[in-house]
Amino acid sequence: MRLIVVSGLAGAGKSVALNMLEDLGYYCIDNLPLGLLREVSAETLHQQGLDFDRLAVGIDARARTGEIHRFAERIAELRAGGIQIEVIYLHASEETILRRYSETRRKHPLSDERRTLVDAVAADRTLTQPIADSADITIDTSRTNIHQLRDIIRNRVEGAQSGELSILVQSFGYKYGLPQAVDFVFDVRCLPNPHWVPALRPLTGLDAEVAEHLASQPATHAMRDDIHGFLKRWLPSFAREDRSYVTVAIGCTGGKHRSVYLVEQVAALLRADQNHILVRHNELR
Repeated sequence: MRLIVVSGLAGAGKSVALNMLEDLGYYCIDNLPLGLLREVSAETLHQQGLDFDRLAVGIDARARTGEIHRFAERIAELRAGGIQIEVIYLHASEETILRRYSETRRKHPLSDERRTLVDAVAADRTLTQPIADSADITIDTSRTNIHQLRDIIRNRVEGAQSGELSILVQSFGYKYGLPQAVDFVFDVRCLPNPHWVPALRPLTGLDAEVAEHLASQPATHAMRDDIHGFLKRWLPSFAREDRSYVTVAIGCTGGKHRSVYLVEQVAALLRADQNHILVRHNELR
């Protein structure tokens, strides 16, 4: 049986992660009392008529403080019982959490008439620290949108499920900052920029005109071959170290022309040797 525990700060994306896991075939239970976590087993679930071998549970600071402090002990007991467990902890900066609650106008689960939103966010971070300390994967979602977080979760889980390396190749714009949870970053801003060609400016690296323009530049081919050669050389080493996922980012200034084209090119080359290749263009939304 495979169990994924999703926890973290309220407003950091726990619901998004659970929804992604549900799409991947997991039976998901949100806000499970930690005291019930010890009862999770294949035998117990089958007795209840729940015949599945993949379960995801969401746990947050609403669990009892004493139970949270025994979180590591609970996880160790389940692993000793033969359950394969992975703990994912999501967090974000205080500024980001406050902004998200302000935009959605939702009530923080720890706030009340005696505790302000700022105090609730601080208490949440303190209360969930024992879970954060036991996490196998920690993801900072401060600069990650819903679609990016879904891809991060999918990339990690699919690779672990298949026992093969899962690779996410993504484009981004340096003007917007580096994406989160990246293993390799390649800067392609040295290549000729289609942005300065008026007819190509409103297009993207997915358009044939931009692709033809970049393909006509010898430097583009050299950059593509160098990135692919590096990844082809070293990705097998990551697989041998039992890594289930790798995230590769290719960036240009705006993240719409050069990086997009090269991500598509590199991903196509990688598919010749790898089964699990995901592609995301962060600035094309």
